[in-house]
Amino acid sequence: MSSELLFSIIAIFLLAALVPIGMVATTILGPRSSKEKIKNEAYESGIKNVLGGVDQKFSVKFYLITILFLIFDIEAVFMYPWAVNVRELSWFGFTEMVVFILLLLTGLIYILRKGVLNWR
Repeated sequence: MSSELLFSIIAIFLLAALVPIGMVATTILGPRSSKEKIKNEAYESGIKNVLGGVDQKFSVKFYLITILFLIFDIEAVFMYPWAVNVRELSWFGFTEMVVFILLLLTGLIYILRKGVLNWR
């Protein structure tokens, strides 16, 4: 058996043993939860008592805003590699990014005209 294979097997067993040891150590050494009533209450953005059950219905607006945020946030991530390589891409890369930003702007104008971001 080669030394690299032996080292890999030992490393896997050590890692497999460290996970349960770490969990037990945090249980023993970690802070104890208090039995106070206030510590066990839910806290929702400053609202002291959350009303409603677990199956409470939420407005679709919340989900829509979240999805729109994710879409525009992920598209903004695509701009970072372009900004890093803008000199290598030259005018072709610049033109592609202008088209990309115009598509984003078109989508944003469509969303605003549909009234998606109005809370009335």
